[in-house]
Amino acid sequence: MSADEADTVAFAGRGPEGVRVVRIDRPDKRNALDGPTRDALLATMEQAIADEARVLVLTGTEGTFASGADLAEMRERTVAEQREFISPPRMYERIEGLSVPVIAAIDGHALGAGLELALACDVRLASEGAKLGSPEVNLGIIPGGGATQRLPRLIGLGQAMRLVLAGDLVDADEAAELGLVEETTADGEAVDEALDLAGSMAEHSALALAGAKRALRASWRTPLSEGIRKEVDAFADVFGSHDAQEGIDAFLEDRDPEFTHK
Repeated sequence: MSADEADTVAFAGRGPEGVRVVRIDRPDKRNALDGPTRDALLATMEQAIADEARVLVLTGTEGTFASGADLAEMRERTVAEQREFISPPRMYERIEGLSVPVIAAIDGHALGAGLELALACDVRLASEGAKLGSPEVNLGIIPGGGATQRLPRLIGLGQAMRLVLAGDLVDADEAAELGLVEETTADGEAVDEALDLAGSMAEHSALALAGAKRALRASWRTPLSEGIRKEVDAFADVFGSHDAQEGIDAFLEDRDPEFTHK
């Protein structure tokens, strides 16, 4: 990662034990997601996991989560270059595939590619002043980072059609009613609430968190019968761990478990 890329993303602190906050820090461009920012974001998240983070909180800066793709950068690409840029595996799929839970703490705008980034996270919290949407049709284009596929799975086909085809934005309360976000918070408190949730997750075995996330994610992509098989595989992997033995023993002995994440 270059120095320029490193400047676009910074840790905002560790939070509770096992939790790292990753902050998109490109306020002069309202946190628009150009190529270097995407690369830096992934590198930062992967480094946090290498440093033994068990849960990540992803947020923005100065009242903006992420305003979308960098349109000036996009305008300079040919059709072939843009097709290659948006072809998987890309930022969204790599975030979905991270072994740790990722919580999006949304203040301000999460639009276009910014919404697609939030959709790739495992849980989404939004402050009251947040605005979310897929306004690409207003530019004569369509979503290219997964919104046409993830939105219907999350909120249903009809509501996804409404958001994408009208290009309108929704506030945090409507987003919660739709199931687009799991929780709303007071303005400026999305990160604090996300840290509380992340802290409660991080108290558990990292192996159990990874296995549960893997099985839950499989439910999106596979028929029920295959998803159940994936759950069985994930359960068996976790059940063979030291943490599983410790957790069961602690329950039977009426004490708190001491997980070693092994």
